[in-house]
Amino acid sequence: MRAGTRLICAVAGTTAIALLATACGNNGNGGGGTGSGNGDAIIRASWGDPQNPLEPANTNEVQGGKVLDMIFRGLKRYNPDTGEAEDAMAESIETEDQQNFTVTIEEGWTFQDGTPVTAQSYVDAWNYGAHIDNTQVNSYFFQFIDGYEDVHPTDEDASPTADTLSGLEVVDDTTFTVRLTEPFSLWPETLGYNAYVPLPRMFFDDHDAWLEKPVGNGPYMVDSYARSQSMNLVKYEDYNGDDEARNDGVELRVYTDTNTAYTDLQAGNLDIIDDVPSQQLQNAESDLGDRYINEPAGIIQSISFPLYDEAWQGEDMAKVRQGLSMAINREEITERIFYGTRTPATDYTSPVLGEAGGYREGLCGEFCEYDPDRARELIEEGGGLPGGRVTLTSNVDTGSHRQWMDAACNSINNVLDDTGACTVNPIPTFADYRNEIQARNMTGMFRTGWQMDYPLIQNFLQPIYYTNASSNDAEYSSEEFDRLVDEANSADDEDEAVDLFQEAEEVLVRDMPAIPLWYQNGTAGYSERVSNVRLDPFSVPVYTEITVD
Repeated sequence: MRAGTRLICAVAGTTAIALLATACGNNGNGGGGTGSGNGDAIIRASWGDPQNPLEPANTNEVQGGKVLDMIFRGLKRYNPDTGEAEDAMAESIETEDQQNFTVTIEEGWTFQDGTPVTAQSYVDAWNYGAHIDNTQVNSYFFQFIDGYEDVHPTDEDASPTADTLSGLEVVDDTTFTVRLTEPFSLWPETLGYNAYVPLPRMFFDDHDAWLEKPVGNGPYMVDSYARSQSMNLVKYEDYNGDDEARNDGVELRVYTDTNTAYTDLQAGNLDIIDDVPSQQLQNAESDLGDRYINEPAGIIQSISFPLYDEAWQGEDMAKVRQGLSMAINREEITERIFYGTRTPATDYTSPVLGEAGGYREGLCGEFCEYDPDRARELIEEGGGLPGGRVTLTSNVDTGSHRQWMDAACNSINNVLDDTGACTVNPIPTFADYRNEIQARNMTGMFRTGWQMDYPLIQNFLQPIYYTNASSNDAEYSSEEFDRLVDEANSADDEDEAVDLFQEAEEVLVRDMPAIPLWYQNGTAGYSERVSNVRLDPFSVPVYTEITVD
């Protein structure tokens, strides 16, 4: 448990994350840029250590992504009200055939070390993110660009035959061209994702120094970071965007227990939490009044299976996975634990997309409904649980995961009339949990969740379930699913694309590589010290708009 007092800044020792504290306080200049703030208008917010160093193409989890959203701006930015992709640095993105694009960026943007952001800054960043030697977890996002196979061969024994993507070419300081491998009409809408942000020359010339103190081009700049304690961000005074910070900065405090964060908020020692713990949900409205936020977000929680484990492979095991899905009483869990902040999932996307955007209520059919008798039948038909037992694993430092995992296992145990059929395997921290997943150490069910990167049905499917995709933690592979996704990406219009993506979803229902659990609302609470607090469609506070009273 953490104490509810203000953290004392300390310099961290060498850690696996390599992002070290280099200053203490809120007056650093970010390596040449202009910082701001005397501490009076600094927002104090709860946070969790990111899994990896904050390289944009190597961050695919919420905590690291939250920081990248604050210190970078790319070609597009997602509207904090609607989630729609709007131009940020892009002056224009033009195409005549949905395959060849000419990108023009606005002049006047600078990185926080004072150097200009140019077309070369984008091309260099994308080439770095795509190249296999740089082992970036989001390299997959560049697969649409011509030449990806040359810099990132799919054959594990093959070596890259090129250093850069042939589909990228710098025209001048403000213009570059992009050639995709095939038409992709929705491609410009993906460019608000952090993997596509530009990088300064310092990133390449002194990579270790950049990792110690990342330099971006966004409304905030990193001042200091002490792992397991806090990260201090200060306002970047020379920011060129139209969403400049209305405060002096944000102190992101690391909490390993959301209940402690909630207690600190009530005591006035914290200004914002963006994950109200389940134990407090029934009291949050009475505790906080109109300072409690509960609204839909583009988030789905699920349970995945380690399909790289032989015990979970084979056609019959799909029946076992479907049966386990039907053995979980989603309605009861969401009502008793989450108090109106979750809705049982009936597909693999999110209602935030709307029907036009690809959400289809009930697409999962009977397999997302609680039916004990049918659940038992399917599990028996599939040959039973591997080894007669199954575990459910998750980190337990955020998201109130221990409570719902206990409830889900109890539901499965009741259906199978076996108190030991399902057991919970808690892992203390999110970073440790992600490391275990990426090491492919899972042998049973494990929690997976998806917070959309951009509001397209493609983003809920392709990064998670496409063969060898960046977030395909289950190692699911289906030629039929991949083909439908490819056809959807090259569709002539959005309606045709949505129909094809939904056909691909039906393949997921049949194979059940993951169990859709529930759609998650964004919940937050804030102190009386701050105003203008709201969550965007990704359930992240719009920090730039928050003011300190």
